[in-house]
Amino acid sequence: MTESRAGRKLKKTPPKFAVGEQKPNKKENGSTTIDAPSSSFSTTLIWLPVLLAVGVYFYLNPAILIQILDEYIGFSEHYDGAPVALQPAHAYLSADVAKRDAVVKTFRDSWLAYERNAMGDDEYHPISQQGSNLTKAGGIGYMVVDVLDSLQIMGLQNEYSRARKWVEKDLSFDRDDEFSTFETTIRVLGGLLSAYHLSDGDALYLEKAVDLADRIMPVFDTPSGLPLPVINLARRRGHHTKDFPGLTSIAEVATLQLEFRYLSQVTGNDDYWRAAERVMDVVKKARLPHGLASIFMNIDEGQYITSAIRLGARGDSYYEYLLKQYIQTNGSEQVYRDMYDDSIDAVHNYLIQKSMGHKMIYTSELVPEKDANDEISWRLTPRQDHLVCFFGGSLMLGATRTGSLSQSVSVPPRPDELSEKGKRDWKTGSELINTCMHTHDTATGLSPETVYFRVASDGMDALPNAPPDWYIKGAAVGEFPPYDARYMLRPETVESLFIAWRLTGDQLYRDHGWKIFQSIEKHCKVEGGGGYATIINVDENPARQEDKMETFFLSETLKYLYLLFDDAGTLSLDKHVFNTEAHPLPVFDPSIRTGFA
Repeated sequence: MTESRAGRKLKKTPPKFAVGEQKPNKKENGSTTIDAPSSSFSTTLIWLPVLLAVGVYFYLNPAILIQILDEYIGFSEHYDGAPVALQPAHAYLSADVAKRDAVVKTFRDSWLAYERNAMGDDEYHPISQQGSNLTKAGGIGYMVVDVLDSLQIMGLQNEYSRARKWVEKDLSFDRDDEFSTFETTIRVLGGLLSAYHLSDGDALYLEKAVDLADRIMPVFDTPSGLPLPVINLARRRGHHTKDFPGLTSIAEVATLQLEFRYLSQVTGNDDYWRAAERVMDVVKKARLPHGLASIFMNIDEGQYITSAIRLGARGDSYYEYLLKQYIQTNGSEQVYRDMYDDSIDAVHNYLIQKSMGHKMIYTSELVPEKDANDEISWRLTPRQDHLVCFFGGSLMLGATRTGSLSQSVSVPPRPDELSEKGKRDWKTGSELINTCMHTHDTATGLSPETVYFRVASDGMDALPNAPPDWYIKGAAVGEFPPYDARYMLRPETVESLFIAWRLTGDQLYRDHGWKIFQSIEKHCKVEGGGGYATIINVDENPARQEDKMETFFLSETLKYLYLLFDDAGTLSLDKHVFNTEAHPLPVFDPSIRTGFA
């Protein structure tokens, strides 16, 4: 990887693509016509009134048509684009109590296993039924604080009271060791602030949040203002990572803003706000010619370096927070809307592709390569992380916020309520969710960590039983499965299903969420009541389990499933914004004006 800045290497022209790789699709303006067979005039007169009557009936009763199609050919075959309006307004999106309560039971069983075997430890291992901490100096309550708001939302009062007591008596950030700035912010600071909000201002959580934030703040003391990726909480000193000294990822620096801004709002301390905002000013000024973000930036210079471009690991939540910063501040900061719109245009121009078989929409990656003359070209790689599956719901949410022609839209939005870009984002988002659901077509019904999509140059057509659309790379029969094949209890698909359900009222999203939940119950549940575990290969049934239950299983996956089956009055999307760890924070009118444009 070169240390030179990407902005100096890239020409102000669209990226070049390697021979044999799939190129970004161009919009097709032409149309295809099909000649209908000739029929007699008399036959037309007989059937025309009947067809008109049937058409009018289904126009007035669209839900009946959808039900017929769904029963006849199934969701995965007929779904293409935005769902048909099934609900007149979000007030009618009532709870599915039985399914919601089933999610609560799974959550409670998992939490009690952790509480019984590892209370206070950062991580939990459900097979060995023991905990571990992130550093030798001790833990900082990763699991407990990350799950506080889930306990509040699900109404588990006894469990919540015990967790709060642990925070009051045992939580300490005076740990002389190195912690991830990004993970500590989204999980622990975000968890404390969400618990503060949901508890109507419990001073305990704000006191702990201020203590933690003050320990993190020194990471922003760099020449550019980009935060260092590691913080020693006891010494209040930021550090570079050993793997990538001098560098940080775009996701790490641009996914701190929701938390620090809300903390500034509730404390009146502008320092938190200004530190987080300065980062976004640096990112905006570093914009690359194509509008996309390389995954690495040089911390001191505040510039991108030539590195991969993707919506998955190290890039994902940058795009998420552009939209959510605009939403969090009640649409008052136009600069974030502009940055979001610019980035989504670029994603459509360069990263959105269609699979070979069923023309599924997916997001590709751009990988830089140097030729003999030291010129940079970009190879389009048909690889998509499971992490990208947040993007479908995010696009649909963005379509109703930045792509709407009025202050509020219907559920689902009518075409006349969205701009042309809003319609584009809505369609792309719903199709991406469909693609992510197809990646659950495995032996376990769970999606792998990473999939590759078929391209014409991959040479797989000569293989027997070649997949038409996507595959897990390196997952040969008889070999130990690659990292890409595992399911880590990740939340991204159910996150998008929750958002799509709230925006459409389409039962199909709940149906898919329920299938995922049932697959988790069947394959991830550890015998003996230890909790739920990662599985090593989604295409093995019975599945092999790995001794790890990530905090985001309780903080995100089960929380989003709960909200998917609860009524729409719980944590309204009009009044809340979820951070990237699913911690709900309120939408507010800021008292501070944006310091850059």
